[in-house]
Amino acid sequence: MSPDPGDGPVLVLRDVARSFGGHPAVRRLSLDVSRARTTVLLGESGSGKSTLLRLMAGLLALDSGEILLEGTAVTPGTGPALRRRMGFGLQSGGLFPHLTAADNVTLLARALRRPAEWRARRLAELGALVRLEPELLARWPAQLSGGQRQRVSLMRALFLVPAVVLLDEPLGALDPVTRGELQGELVRVFRALGTTVVLVTHDLDEAAKLGDRVALMREGALVQVGPIEELAAHPADPWVARFLAGWRGGADR
Repeated sequence: MSPDPGDGPVLVLRDVARSFGGHPAVRRLSLDVSRARTTVLLGESGSGKSTLLRLMAGLLALDSGEILLEGTAVTPGTGPALRRRMGFGLQSGGLFPHLTAADNVTLLARALRRPAEWRARRLAELGALVRLEPELLARWPAQLSGGQRQRVSLMRALFLVPAVVLLDEPLGALDPVTRGELQGELVRVFRALGTTVVLVTHDLDEAAKLGDRVALMREGALVQVGPIEELAAHPADPWVARFLAGWRGGADR
């Protein structure tokens, strides 16, 4: 009897590699993304985090290896259909300025002809969850604050009940106060929905607040994977120890 996909990881990466112009951006790494958990891709700028996220989404082709979404290989052929089972959130929010917040959130669902009643119910549910009133959802993106735009982007990423949500520095453009507030909101929303998340950041405190598990990257390679407390207590090498020395939670050790 074959295993139930619901029992295993949502995303499986095996010996994944990608180069640009002969320069390795991702170096033959393997990683399992656990269901209903947040996996943070952490590392310095240029470490390959965003490239790896785009490989997961099928937006870039692999040079070698394989990526499976709930048992189905992510390839140029399957990518467009599989991306309907993924949610996306970008640093800028990526909202269309000529659409209201609500229309931004429901755009793909309308294109897929989801019933109007289902869309309205889902919009109300997610609006309440991220604490955006209907009056705010009726506004244009330019009429919203940065934090409100990020909440709209999160609603759009979650709207079609995706198997996994992929977030690339989703809070990086926000001021520190708003960013801190939204970090707590993201944790609350993900736990309430049981969402599987892969999130890219270079911020140690953000990784600690949001991540159930951290995948630490350096120069395209996966250096160490685990809870950030475990990495700080038992670094795999001197570079990991130096990198995590800047984390306030690890500084007390």
